[in-house]
Formats: sequence, C-alpha cells, structure tokens
Amino acid sequence: MLRFYFSWVILLLFLTQSEIKAQTVSAFEEEVESITKKYDTVWDNQRETILFTGSSSVRFWKTLETSFPDRQILNTGFGGSQASDLLYHLDDLVLKYRPSKVFIYEGDNDIFARKRPKEIVRTTSDIVHRIRNNNPDTKIVLISAKPSISRWKLRRRYRRLNRKYRKLSQKDPLLQYVDVWNPMLNGRKLKMDIFIEDGLHMNPKGYILWYEAMKDLVNAP
Repeated sequence: MLRFYFSWVILLLFLTQSEIKAQTVSAFEEEVESITKKYDTVWDNQRETILFTGSSSVRFWKTLETSFPDRQILNTGFGGSQASDLLYHLDDLVLKYRPSKVFIYEGDNDIFARKRPKEIVRTTSDIVHRIRNNNPDTKIVLISAKPSISRWKLRRRYRRLNRKYRKLSQKDPLLQYVDVWNPMLNGRKLKMDIFIEDGLHMNPKGYILWYEAMKDLVNAP
C-alpha cells in the first residue's frame, strides 16, 4: 500500500512538471511562430543576414532594423527568455536564416531566476557550438548583461557573468564580446533616465547607448 502511494505521488509530480514545461514551451512557441511568420515574408535569403536574438531587451529594440538601413537585420528576440530557451528554439530563431553574424543577449533573466553564471555560460557555449556546427564562419557577439534599476541588487552576479562572457570570447577568434554595462553607468552609478517605468527595460535613450556600443561590430566585414 505504501509503495502504491509513493508511486502515485511520483506520477503526479511528473505529470505536474510536464504540464508546467509544456505551458512554458507552448507560450514561447507561439511567439517564435509569430516571429518566423513575419520574416518568412520579408527575409531575402540572397542577402547577407545579421541577426539579433535573446530576451526582451532585444525584442523591444524597435529601431534596430532601421538603425542599419544598408544591412539586412533580423530581430528574433523573444520576451522573458533565458539561454536555455534560446538553445531550444535555435533552429527557428537563428539557424534557418544562415546569418553571417549573430548578436546574443541572454543571461539577464537567467540571473534573475537565480541560475549560476557557470550554468549560464555552459548553455551559452552549447548555443555557440550549435551555430558553429551549422556554419563555422558565423561571427557571434555576446552582449553583456545590462544593469537596471529593478535588478540593481543583483549587480555583483551580473558582473560575474559578464567576466565569464568576456573570458569565453577570448577563446574563439570568431566570438566577440560587447560591453553595454559600463556605457549605462555614470561612474559607479546607474543612469536613471534611460529606462521606462518598470525600471528594467530601456527607453530610446538607452537604445542609443546600445547602438553606439554595437554599430562598429555590425558594420565590420
């Protein structure tokens, strides 16, 4: 009887976890499907493609594509994502477009979810390897985690992650790291006028800082 009870409890836990996972995946799949439908109609597979992906700080960069009018820029950012979510959806959001460059912003939500920097970097390395297997010549840029008002108390964890991202980029000549952390600070203090009301996401002034940090990497051959 006791064995039956424990078996039933384990089964219930498994079904509950599976349901939660399915709900999470289906929520992202809906957004991913919307992104791919958009680019199925406008993406020119004969042109060089530069792709930005990652969590909502990329998704909300509404001027990204128009900021580089001479380039074919795709923005496949999807809100709330973590590095593991990008890895899961990598085929649809990155690999199918055969980009010459990929800019990745993940880690922000991972740290907030209390994941360890080592775990985040391990998943990021898996993403890099899969992109490399698809096209060894693809240049990849890791965008540092950004500071924010709402997550400022976690700044030490974010700095630790950024150091690991920088170190990872030094191991691969086609892997680069771009720092958006320091441009968003005044000395050691956060620039307060670059965020919207939620204290997490940026307003246009914040994205100007990102543009300045990345424009040369976008335009480089």
